[in-house]
Amino acid sequence: MRLPAHTPPVESRGPRSHMAAAKKAPRKAPTKATRSRRPAAARGPEPRESVIDPTRGEVSDLVAQVQRHGGAVVGAYRDPFAGQMLVLASLPLKKVAATPFQRDLSKTHATRLADAIGAAGLFLDPVIAVPSRDGFWSPNGRHRLEAARRLGMRSVTALLVPDEKLAFRILALNTEKAHNLRDRSLEVIRMARQLAKEQPRSKETEHAVTFDSPVFLTLGNAYEQRSRFAGSSYQSVLNKVDRFLDSTLPAALRQREQWAVRIMDIDDRVAAHVKTMQAMGMKSPYLRAVVVARINPVRFVPPSRKKDAAPPMSMAEALTKMAANVRKFDPKSVRPGDLALVAAIAPSES
Repeated sequence: MRLPAHTPPVESRGPRSHMAAAKKAPRKAPTKATRSRRPAAARGPEPRESVIDPTRGEVSDLVAQVQRHGGAVVGAYRDPFAGQMLVLASLPLKKVAATPFQRDLSKTHATRLADAIGAAGLFLDPVIAVPSRDGFWSPNGRHRLEAARRLGMRSVTALLVPDEKLAFRILALNTEKAHNLRDRSLEVIRMARQLAKEQPRSKETEHAVTFDSPVFLTLGNAYEQRSRFAGSSYQSVLNKVDRFLDSTLPAALRQREQWAVRIMDIDDRVAAHVKTMQAMGMKSPYLRAVVVARINPVRFVPPSRKKDAAPPMSMAEALTKMAANVRKFDPKSVRPGDLALVAAIAPSES
């Protein structure tokens, strides 16, 4: 039977039919922002422009220092990225030292490196070095220098940079051995102490690029006191509340030393709770992580994508709340499911 001509189609008889149709309609996928894959604009010198006379220009003083310390200049050139003048030299091994604020030597890694060089029969990796009072500092060659000493080498090949500030760019330059959290924190705090002596009026904020993260400064103080400190357990909290200070380096270091003491006091109480849970029969490597997660006052605050974003609370307030929370913590409140959850999201020391 035909419907009358004036009768509307069934689909448009009411709001429910419109909702049903809308549900069935395919949704458009959101457009993802993609980075341009086009190559960057050409920069740096042409190959023929790279070679320079080492006796002239900006590197003449550096060449003189190489000769004064018994080394020999192999050549000089402009780096292919920024055109910076660099010198390639052979230096007496005894005149090259690792920067004093560098990570501690790993004997195992130095042994492996010495064995690898001995097996290859060649020392192929020049160290980067900058002028120092007694010779040259290398910000990224501690293990290669140690391997060279073990192998009895008289000299080492070095890529020399006139800018002494490069000695503080360890985190960007050191590719010998991957940094873990402890290594990075100790190197950064040592750099901060050195810079505090050399530039006592400079502010901590002025060295943000060198230090990379304020968290390394705070944890570095703790690692100096306790080599086996579980810094990764507190990294999530500090990432949200720790910021570079607008104080002079000496004053900022004193403040961070106080914060480190407070964090270690909190950690002592956390360790006591962990022992209690172990006595209760809980066997998990994530006991400490679950306690710290429970006492974390910014646990449910999403991390900010901007490094300079204002923290949800001050560092002092966060530590005060953590100290109060750890005193009230009840080990009996932890369930196996809590441990499984923390295990899935727990950070590593790397």
